[in-house]
Amino acid sequence: MTALAAQPTPPPGTEDRPRRSVRRGGRAGRTMHGGRLSYAILAVALLISVFPFYWTIVAASRSNADLASVPPSLLPGPNLIRNFEAVLQEADIGKALLNSFIVSGSITVGTVLCCTLAGFAFAKLRFRGRGALLAVTVGTMMIPPQLGVIPLFMLIAELQWVNQLQAVILPGLVSAFGVFFMRQYLVQSLPDELIEAARVDGASTARIFWSIVVPIARPGMAVLGMLTFMAAWNDFFWPIIALSSQNPTVQVALRQLGGGYVHDQSVIMAGTLLGTLPVLLVFGLLGRQIVGGIMQGAVKG
Repeated sequence: MTALAAQPTPPPGTEDRPRRSVRRGGRAGRTMHGGRLSYAILAVALLISVFPFYWTIVAASRSNADLASVPPSLLPGPNLIRNFEAVLQEADIGKALLNSFIVSGSITVGTVLCCTLAGFAFAKLRFRGRGALLAVTVGTMMIPPQLGVIPLFMLIAELQWVNQLQAVILPGLVSAFGVFFMRQYLVQSLPDELIEAARVDGASTARIFWSIVVPIARPGMAVLGMLTFMAAWNDFFWPIIALSSQNPTVQVALRQLGGGYVHDQSVIMAGTLLGTLPVLLVFGLLGRQIVGGIMQGAVKG
């Protein structure tokens, strides 16, 4: 009775008032909506981003005379199939697409695997000289790639790899950016307790990598894979040096389009459209994994 009497009585009229924590929970569960200005800005940004691709489709479906008219038409025309046929006649675009898939796919798989291994070693393994090796690796990013073109070409010429795909694939299998990116990702996403528990259970370093590191690093690997594939697919500087028009990638083959005294811009844009579609396909396949990884990291407590 004494304890009950000692409890303070609530002010009159507040007995049925809901608790503040409940109201906070209700506010947290509400769906947030942006204002009209936010949606207007997003719509303008979307139009600016999509318009170059839309104009590529329009230009690829028109004739060169239509593109030279003032003002040019903003609607697709009837010449898309004809321009695609001209692309196939002027350049071996089929072989170029196959070569680009081989080169970009090989570089992407090698870069993701090697950079994830190196990133895991720099992030979670303890060995002598780890800091110095990481500093050297990051320091190579400050060296312009053009400085290594002459010795690299001399090396592939000595190996008799000129005009062969391995001359483009092997120099790009590892990147300093990829090593640093995966190292930073694993430092934040991979708890040391998981590795220690796996060590206690008797797992080797290779088993830890394949069973623990790879599943956790999958979103980061997807981002690195997409960036690497796009960079390898769009690379022009080194393939134009190491390869020829008889064994080209897409970017090298596009150089042969629209030849003559007056360049046929519609044929060039048709070839550009063919070279862009695989990149959009890769982004569509990896986009869900990337967004899922971002959302998974956002909800971690």
